[in-house]
Amino acid sequence: MVTLATLLTVAVASFLLAIVPGPTVTVIVANSLRGGTKAGVLNIAGTFVADVVLVIILAFGLKTVIGFVGEAFFWIKVIGAAYLIWIGVKMLMSDGDIGTAGEVKPPKIGYFWQGFFVLLANPKALFFLGAFIPQFIDPAGDTFSQTLILGLTFAVVASLSDCIYAVLAGRAGRMLTRSRVRIAEIAGGICLIGGGIWLALAKRV
Repeated sequence: MVTLATLLTVAVASFLLAIVPGPTVTVIVANSLRGGTKAGVLNIAGTFVADVVLVIILAFGLKTVIGFVGEAFFWIKVIGAAYLIWIGVKMLMSDGDIGTAGEVKPPKIGYFWQGFFVLLANPKALFFLGAFIPQFIDPAGDTFSQTLILGLTFAVVASLSDCIYAVLAGRAGRMLTRSRVRIAEIAGGICLIGGGIWLALAKRV
């Protein structure tokens, strides 16, 4: 059974790790600037579900799953990186007439699924959980339940951390006048392209 001390330690460590910006944060910030806090929160909902999927995979056995999936991780990463760069370029090429946050149309796949696939497109997320969570597991206990509890703790804390970015970026977006909207589009586009390049160059652990 997971002790309260272990749970608190994992929660604090998870926050310190999650607060550092990565590819998912760039997507959340870009969408929150352009579509408001709600857009970023929907992204976060998608990344949370993706985290849960990864935690379940980890609980069933990281090595077994990796051996079964093989090089699929590489192609998932490539597709995810290309998608981020594509929407970033679209934002850079926009004419700046997005108007207010409420008028912004969500991506065709929806903000939720965008967040879901962007996180799954980063194979390091699974490898990170595989390196982070086992450090806090008691080998004498039920490793399956411990992995689920600790992994879900990380997912919840990471989502709350991401919400900080979504709220701040969403408020900043609402304060933009129409004349400054183009600047937000350029900033968001650069963030997304940067996140895509980051993801593409990330080496498999």
